[in-house]
Amino acid sequence: MAATLREKQATALKRMLNFNAPITKATSNEPQWKILVYDRFGQDIISPLLTVKELRDLGVTLHLNLHSDRDSIPDVPVIYFVMPTDDNVQRICRDFENQLYESYYLNFISAISRQRLEDLASASIQYNCVSQVSKIYDQYLNFISLEDDLFTLRHQDREAISYYALNRGDVKDTEMEVIMDVIVDSLFSVFVTLGVVPIIRSARGNAAEMVAEKLDKKLRENVRDARNSLFTADSSPGQFSFQRPLLVLLDRNLDLATMLHHTWTYQALAHDVLDLKQNRVEIEESSNVATPAGSPRPMKKKKSYDLSHSDKFWLIQKGSPFPTVAEAVQEELDAYRTQEDKVKSLKAAMGIEGAEDDSAISMLSDNTAKLTSAVNSLPELLEKKRLIDMHTNIATALLEQVKTRKLDIYFECEEKLMSKSVQDKTLMELISDPEAGTPDDKVRLFIIGLICGPHMSEAEIDQYCVALTEAGCDITPIQYVRRWKAYAKMTAAPSQYGGGGISSTGMFANLVSKGSQFVMEGVKNLVVKRHNLPTTRIVDALMDLKSYQDVEDYRYFDPKLLRADSSSVPRNKSPFQEAFVFVVGGGNYIEYQNLVDYAKSKSMTSPKKIWYGCSDLVNASQFLKQLARLGQEG
Repeated sequence: MAATLREKQATALKRMLNFNAPITKATSNEPQWKILVYDRFGQDIISPLLTVKELRDLGVTLHLNLHSDRDSIPDVPVIYFVMPTDDNVQRICRDFENQLYESYYLNFISAISRQRLEDLASASIQYNCVSQVSKIYDQYLNFISLEDDLFTLRHQDREAISYYALNRGDVKDTEMEVIMDVIVDSLFSVFVTLGVVPIIRSARGNAAEMVAEKLDKKLRENVRDARNSLFTADSSPGQFSFQRPLLVLLDRNLDLATMLHHTWTYQALAHDVLDLKQNRVEIEESSNVATPAGSPRPMKKKKSYDLSHSDKFWLIQKGSPFPTVAEAVQEELDAYRTQEDKVKSLKAAMGIEGAEDDSAISMLSDNTAKLTSAVNSLPELLEKKRLIDMHTNIATALLEQVKTRKLDIYFECEEKLMSKSVQDKTLMELISDPEAGTPDDKVRLFIIGLICGPHMSEAEIDQYCVALTEAGCDITPIQYVRRWKAYAKMTAAPSQYGGGGISSTGMFANLVSKGSQFVMEGVKNLVVKRHNLPTTRIVDALMDLKSYQDVEDYRYFDPKLLRADSSSVPRNKSPFQEAFVFVVGGGNYIEYQNLVDYAKSKSMTSPKKIWYGCSDLVNASQFLKQLARLGQEG
């Protein structure tokens, strides 16, 4: 199976760190020492892909920010990995002037303009270091790979391409052009890295259509320029098939409810509740510290955990419902304890308790083979223990939030609203209950009710707004959603949220047993029936060429065709096996997980590979803030 987008980006970075030469056995055994200098964008691209240890293995002795105060290290080569901005180019010219390094390898995250190249050239002549500038490369790596099938465009400065930036009332055409160019540049990088030219589909009359037109033009111009085309190695169109992939470009306005939805799966909960960012989660842990008087005093400290692709538990469980994860953590812990007890009892039986006697073990007779293998597995066991502790801490932090905010009730209520089923509790009951949730939780629930629930009259909405204000909520996001709903009705009805539903299977039977880490009393064990969100339903229709009302007038672009006249484009007639889904205006892990589940459900009948991308990953509270800013405009 071909490499994933994540692997291809990691390979490109490793090659770059080897002075843009392929990594051979000799170079990986004895890498040449070097310094890596990046800007904040470069740091965001590298951090989810390469650990500090991996950088060290590639010969990187120091990694520094371009705009920090750096000392001169004259006998070492430097590799720059930065955006081609004016500030960055000026700073590199200053490094030339100060003769900071032995030789310079300049790698730009996206293509550098002719003008800036000339600035660099004249600076290298002026400061007499032309011979030291060894290589200049455009890397086309302007995107962040978080998973094998998940990418986002930026983390730093993401407000510039956020939902708010795209939808604010006073946005100028020139500003919109800049946002579109940023998005197109990154998507172009994704396909250059993969070496494929996709077939593009997009809705009409929104930001996604503007991105589609610009990307089609950029890809077409590059493919046509035979001498400089970046897609010459495009002999196999798709990575897993002989067919080219589909790129589905969607606008966030297609579905606002999913952005505010309370969730029930591990990764999406961590993003919503603990603000998971760049595959790292921060938790406030309290521990008792002895005061000078000798009495314990609780102290809170923040601890951050990396959730990496090498963590098998995370890979298996990140899309599982939270109760399942809690059960799995408990099972892992029990299995670890059993293994640990085995080692202890073997040692005790042989009369060599205590770790300091490990060296004596190998000197004993053959009967100790069992013990030797048990001791050899200790490092693995310790790593397992570290991961179990990490997931226990994360799950405990999540459980605390679920209980104090009654997130299970919110999730159940919203799922029922989205699938049009009967409610146990009315919206007003939940909004008025001071015990249930934060003010933000209440506003999120109401907006979902407004978008997906039964029709409400203006008077009813006003009544709810009064109740929300009394509950201490900021209702400015609702003002924007009311305007948005009226506008959406004029242009096109928002996609229906169909299917789904939910059933509650009582308490967490296996977890309330004694000895469990998690006290689950009072939390519902919700079993969610699989259903497709609007994004997934559109992707399904476009991949399988179904006649679905919402996609009938979607535009079709094929950048490989010389003529760009879309009316007479010969269309692909066979269903697609690979698709890239990209949401302009932000996305989240709920939508990503829904697409992953959809692809899994098809794995037996017609295997599909789907990648999910978005301009930025936003959790519900961040999105609510953007809606509030838009609400203040009206």
